[in-house]
Amino acid sequence: QVQLVESGGGLVQAGGSLRLSCAASGLRFSINGMGWYRQAPGKQRELVASISSVGSTNYADSVKGRFTISRDNAKNTVYLQMNSLKPEDTAVYYCRPLGYNSWGQGTQVTVSS
Repeated sequence: QVQLVESGGGLVQAGGSLRLSCAASGLRFSINGMGWYRQAPGKQRELVASISSVGSTNYADSVKGRFTISRDNAKNTVYLQMNSLKPEDTAVYYCRPLGYNSWGQGTQVTVSS
């Protein structure tokens, strides 16, 4: 059973930074692509960044140049470094192995103006 534990969220002022972490278990982490998603109140969950098993990355246009996804296969952990945060980045952030239908509890990110 896949388990995902997200952490690192919090309240930050616009322009600030946060680093999210997601520890995964129950799967062969190193061979799976991973994604970070977010869901703002009243909006659909969206994919904001993904990283392949070999480290290739993709970003939503809204976060390109501000967010960086990375992974540590030795720790079964994927990270999301978020810089230059904006109020519109406020959401619950989730990680998920690409192709799986498993979700963690998410971590709340709130950006004040």
